[in-house]
Amino acid sequence: MSLEKTLSQIRELDREAMAKNQARLDILTKPPGSLGVLEEISLKLAGITGNPMPTIGDKAVVVMAGDHGIVQEGVAAFPQEVTPQMVLNFLAGGAAINVLSRHVGARVVCVDIGVISTVSHPGLIVKKVKTGTNNMAKGPAMSREEAVKALEVGIDIATEQVRNGCTLLATGDMGIGNTTPSTAILAALTGLPVGNIVGRGTGVDDHRLALKIKAIERALEVNQPNPKDGLDILAKVGGLEIGGLAGVILGAAATRTPVVIDGFISTAAALIAATVEPRAKDYMIASHVSEEPGHKHMLDYLQLPPMLHMKMRLGEGTGAVLAFNLVEAATKILHEMATFADAGISGAL
Repeated sequence: MSLEKTLSQIRELDREAMAKNQARLDILTKPPGSLGVLEEISLKLAGITGNPMPTIGDKAVVVMAGDHGIVQEGVAAFPQEVTPQMVLNFLAGGAAINVLSRHVGARVVCVDIGVISTVSHPGLIVKKVKTGTNNMAKGPAMSREEAVKALEVGIDIATEQVRNGCTLLATGDMGIGNTTPSTAILAALTGLPVGNIVGRGTGVDDHRLALKIKAIERALEVNQPNPKDGLDILAKVGGLEIGGLAGVILGAAATRTPVVIDGFISTAAALIAATVEPRAKDYMIASHVSEEPGHKHMLDYLQLPPMLHMKMRLGEGTGAVLAFNLVEAATKILHEMATFADAGISGAL
């Protein structure tokens, strides 16, 4: 589906459904608001889906994989060959995201949107926009047309998942070097100093951290991304998997489907999606706060409170799928808790 058509389909939350949901929550056998975030999620799900009594059925995490030209600047602790190797690990079911997805009963959907090498596997969805981004320290990571195409890949993936019965989506990522463009996106949007928000990613040493800071600062200086134009930011200092995940978020919003956001890279994609279409933010649920120092700044910018504080920094969608059980629990209190009238309890607690 085209980006333009998708954006036109993103609506405000359904306030009538939310009011009915709140009325139901208020007559359950508990003090008002006493289930805290679970009640907030329940209310949000009603607004997203338009159903005052939402339910969760099929669940999937979309893991987008892409490579980054910025690794030429020595910003990554691992070689680029790890990207396709990890993609095969996802497809074999051996990665952390596979374990945690099995734990919560979710599917892993793996998409090659920009891996440099060719990965052959019957379970892989190949939607390669290009073979890795350009080195953003020397010029734009991709063209604006490629940025649009990356968004549209994600939109198509999300739309297909929902069409096939998916009721809850999550965003996951794989791409050596991808904390570098994620930091650049945050800096471009907020103007925060790179040195204050940069992290060590997969564990770079002090030398590589210094290279990373210089590379990001150079990319911002060379490209001058427009903070009011999400496509410009994505094209100049983003990544293909980041664009794909932003598209998943936009596609979820257009189909009135909740999407759980993972860590630093996934939230960089959320920043892009919310800049392209601010109403998309209403369809996002923040799962956890990463150990990456910039992640808290991202969540604060989006005004999305995280549910979990797990000291995680893996990516892949791992924090997002952990939160699936909480999202599902929020729907079960609506359907399975007794009301005061059902339980024969006089008055409110």
